[in-house]
Amino acid sequence: MSTLPAIGDPMALHSTRDAWHALAEHVLAPARHRVTGRIGLRATPGGFGTPPFGDGEDVRVDGVELVVTRDGETARHPITTVGAAAAAVGIAPGAPTEVYAPTTALDPDAPLVIDPRAAAALAAFLALGTELLRALRASATTDDAPSDVQLWPEHFDIGLEIGNEARAARGTFGASPGDATHPLPYLYVTRWPGAADDPFWNDEAFPGASLDYRALAEVPDAAARGRELFVAARTVLSRHSS
Repeated sequence: MSTLPAIGDPMALHSTRDAWHALAEHVLAPARHRVTGRIGLRATPGGFGTPPFGDGEDVRVDGVELVVTRDGETARHPITTVGAAAAAVGIAPGAPTEVYAPTTALDPDAPLVIDPRAAAALAAFLALGTELLRALRASATTDDAPSDVQLWPEHFDIGLEIGNEARAARGTFGASPGDATHPLPYLYVTRWPGAADDPFWNDEAFPGASLDYRALAEVPDAAARGRELFVAARTVLSRHSS
């Protein structure tokens, strides 16, 4: 049984989310990209980070700290600015714009405001989303052609594509820490073009369904509630498939 912690001040949530997003776009993804040519991130303890790359190197955000592992040693740095974080990693700050267009401004010296309580809530949500998406991927068949579970820096959400596209049964399943049209973190399913209309698709901002943090936090088992959303979406997509 899993529960989600209270978020606290919504403004603190927004500033924390924006700070983490800037670090994802301008520090963590570039750190991985310079070695591997890849940008995907993942949920990690206390927040998010890179998979191991290079010679056992990884970079992650743990609440209010940047954690850098290199040459068998791990160092923790308080998060202050994008510039300071990039210097701790040993790179110049800035997104690899040939791969993605960043949605946060690059301001190396702007203070990053991270609230510990909001960070704990976001970390718990990203961990929950990862758990649900990995379980969904494990249930896939060959025809579902599931993608990897990734946290994409430019969108700053964790997503998985799954389902038979030829039968109009494919969708993107994910966990977002919130955005301009969704002030709270939320689980979502976006139906791909060709999928039939259905009352299940309840989100007004995109063609799909969503379930926000409040609804997940008010039940005894957030994971069970999230699974209900994803299972129901798979059922609806399959029911209407051609």
